[in-house]
Amino acid sequence: MRGEIDLYTAPQLHSRLVDSLDDGARRLVVDLSRVDFCDSTGMNVLLSAMKRARERDGEFELAAPRPAVMKILQVTGLDGVFTILDSTDAIPVPAGTSAVE
Repeated sequence: MRGEIDLYTAPQLHSRLVDSLDDGARRLVVDLSRVDFCDSTGMNVLLSAMKRARERDGEFELAAPRPAVMKILQVTGLDGVFTILDSTDAIPVPAGTSAVE
């Protein structure tokens, strides 16, 4: 992903995440390093995907959120809900994993 996750772009992200899970991904890592903004629609998409991944005994992580996105996560308390990785540098990509940018 890059730019903004909002009312206009969230449906595309939702489709990509659901498709990855439906294709059998057991771990989703969403690279937020190039996302400047995420509104409530985008947060709901991320929450929904995390719930769906957990229902399938999978993992869902957010990687390298920029300060503006991290602030939204903190203000909403979602920083305590999501697993947040500080960077994308050491993310292994084993079989059964899907990375969504």
